[in-house]
Formats: sequence, C-alpha cells, structure tokens
Amino acid sequence: MNLDYPLRVDGRGRTAGTSDDEHVRDLVEQVLFTAPGERVNRPTFGSGLLDLVFAPGGDALAAAAEFTVQGALQQWLGELIQVEAVQVGMQDAELRVTVQYVIRRSQQRTVESFLRQVSR
Repeated sequence: MNLDYPLRVDGRGRTAGTSDDEHVRDLVEQVLFTAPGERVNRPTFGSGLLDLVFAPGGDALAAAAEFTVQGALQQWLGELIQVEAVQVGMQDAELRVTVQYVIRRSQQRTVESFLRQVSR
C-alpha cells in the first residue's frame, strides 16, 4: 500500500492510500520541495529549489534551477522514473515546476505541474 501525500485520513477513518502512479507523483513533489538538511536521516535529500527562489532572477538562474531539479530527481528517483524535461518558472509569488518523466515500471509518459506560493 502506498500512503497518500500529504498524509490524510480517508472516509473510513484510515490512513489514505494512493495508486502506484500517484505515489510516484507524490515522490516527485517531495523531492522538489524538500530542502537538503530538512530530513533527519537523509540530510542530502531534496533539490534546494526553494533556496534558489530568493536569488536574483534571469536566464542563468532558470537554467541552474532546472539543472538542479533534474539532478535531484535522477539521484533520488532514478530507479522509478526517467526525467525527460524540467521547466521552472516564477511569476509574482508563485513558483511553477513542470516535470516530464517516464515511469520505468509502466513506461507511461507523464507531465506534472507543481505550484507553490512563495513569500519573499
């Protein structure tokens, strides 16, 4: 059974579960928005993406963010997915990350967008 992320209780009062494909999506989201050092037993887990939000913008920053995210996804989820493309964009106080990947087990191509509100 795969636990749903974020953790919640289902209609039966039990911990909610999710499908394999949704679980992979949840894992991608966790890698994207976890800062290295945030997890106790995995101090290098995460992408550091939220730290880049506060750096001066521009094409160089966007390229660095995409490279950083792709590397983190390959490191932590490389056995589950093959990352094909990553796009990172910031507008107003909203961070949007779009990831295109193939789930290795099912060979299903997936494109997911993740949004986070960011206060500067």
